[in-house]
This record gives sequence, structure tokens and C-alpha cells, in this order.
Amino acid sequence: MAEKPPTHHFPLKQLGGEGRKTKAKKIKAKTKTKEGRRRKSERQVWKTAFGAETRPGNLSPGASAAGATTTMPPETTTTTTATTRPVKVREVWAHNLDEEFELIREAVDSFPFVAMDTEFPGVVLRPSLQYLHHSDYLYYTLRSNVGVLNLIQVGLTLSDECGVLPDLGDPSASFIWQFNFRDFDPARDICAPDSVAILERSGIDFARNRTDGIDSARFAELLMSSGLVCNDAISWVTFHSAYDFGYLLKILTCRSLPDNRVDFLSLLSIFFCKVYDLKHLMRYADGLHGGLDRLADSLNVERRAGKCHQAGSDSLLTWDSFLRMKDSILRGTTEKYAGVLYGLEGVGY
Repeated sequence: MAEKPPTHHFPLKQLGGEGRKTKAKKIKAKTKTKEGRRRKSERQVWKTAFGAETRPGNLSPGASAAGATTTMPPETTTTTTATTRPVKVREVWAHNLDEEFELIREAVDSFPFVAMDTEFPGVVLRPSLQYLHHSDYLYYTLRSNVGVLNLIQVGLTLSDECGVLPDLGDPSASFIWQFNFRDFDPARDICAPDSVAILERSGIDFARNRTDGIDSARFAELLMSSGLVCNDAISWVTFHSAYDFGYLLKILTCRSLPDNRVDFLSLLSIFFCKVYDLKHLMRYADGLHGGLDRLADSLNVERRAGKCHQAGSDSLLTWDSFLRMKDSILRGTTEKYAGVLYGLEGVGY
């Protein structure tokens, strides 16, 4: 997500031997214990956020999908540079969603930094009311749009603190993920046409998304049980990400976003415990302005995989830009910049 999509104005009212046997039993017992702790933790999160131990709509975290899942080799898009090993974008669709989340679950403990980006159909609604704080106006604009629009893509880049990406057992490459959703239909749903045209030019195939894409409810179940959310060991790295988190909270909770900005930030802190927004960090560095591509150019960071306006590629560019800022501008100190989303400042977690 390089530049935020154009704004289009519509009325607001549109608005889951013996030695071997003994060892196997221990491993099995350990696995059950770990799974039990995870599920207990998820129940506590839901009870804290909503006063209930299960998700609405009978979408219990970690539930199995109905019917058999067809296992197919993951699609990848590869880009190489002169100084790094290839980075492959793992394209995730409905048929390989479970398998890819299994890889993420295995990697998350070793790669606790998660850069994230989303693609969505633009901004189509603007509240007509006046608000005391500009941040409240921005939040109600966000809430109105997220309520009527759907996700198109989510990109995730997992890394350790040194910038090493998971190789998934293939030392010749590194991998990031791009999840493609079926929820949005440009022929039926409200959208900003210019934004959709930009995404089409960037290579997003909306027809395939409708036939092969992921159901967001199933994605939310697997995200809840992945170890990525409700985990204070995970740091989320983003760029101008209030909308990105808005869409994720919408599908994770199966509810409309909270009525006000304070409650939104409180809910955000439960699911995404530590967040860095590069657009906010740019305020502490002289000469950094604009969108993600302009930031990367200013930092001499090259796009290592994919195209602009594709979520997987933009998540990687976000991570590489964060590393450059951390090392060369912020001098390795980042903790004090966590927990603020650009545009929604003024209220802490």
C-alpha cells in the first residue's frame, strides 16, 4: 500500500522399541498442553474484550473447516536482487489456506516481527458531522468505510530482529505471504472505481479472487489460532495502518467496529499488543514525507519482491523501511514509538 487510494464521496447513509513409544507419548502430551494453554488464552481474550468466551456467529477459534481440503502446491512469485537471496511471495487461496497457516504457526516463535499491509476498495464515505477532535473525524470516517467495504488482500512478512525471513526449509530462498480474499465483488459492491482500477493494473485478478479466494471468516479463525494475535511477544510493523487494523478487527470480532476511537484503540491493544506505524515514526525524522514508496526511496530501500499496491510486496517494503529507519535514524530505539496509529493520535492504549 504505497499511497492511500483516492477518496470518493457518497452520502453517509449508504452507509480455528519402548523408548520411541515413551517419547511419542511425551510429545503428544506436551502438544495437548500447549494447545490447551492457547485455547484458554483465546477464551480469556474474548472474555476481556466482549464478556464472552466464544466468538459470535459460532466461529470458535481454531475450528475446522467444513468438508475436505484439497492440498495443492503453493503458488509463488519470485524476485531476486544482487545482494540478497530470492524472496518468494507465497500466494494463498482457499485451497492452501490451512497449510500456509500451519507454516506460519511453526515459524512465529522464531520470527516475532510481523510486517502487515492490506488492500481494500478505497474510501467512499465521509461523515457530514463536525467533531471536536480531527482524530475523531478520521476514526468515524474509518469506521463508516470499514463497515460497508471488504478486504481484498492481506500481506504478511515475518522476520527476526536482524531482518532474517523464514526459509521454510529451503535455504536458497526466503518467503512472505499474500492472502487473496473472495469477499469483494467489484460488479456488486460499493467501491472507489479509481482505487479498484489501480489494483487491477497492479495485477490483482478480481475474477479469480471471487472463485478461488479465501473466506474472511475462515481466515479469522486461523489467524486467531496462529500465535500472531493476542501475543505480547509479537511486534506488528505497518505503514499508515488504521484502516488495515480496522479491517482485521472487523473480521476477527465478527462485529462492527467500536463506536468511538478510545474503545477502538483499547480493542486493538488486546489483539495486536505492540504496533509500530511508520507514518507516525516519520514525524521524528527530518525530510521524510509522503507514502510508502516515497519513504523507501528516501531511505534507499529497494522493493525486493512483487509490485506496488500488492499487499505481500508492500508488507516486505514496509519491513525493510522499518529496519533502515531503526538503524540509521532512530538509532535502534523503537519502543517509545510503539502503540500509536497515525491519524488516531491523542489517546494511548
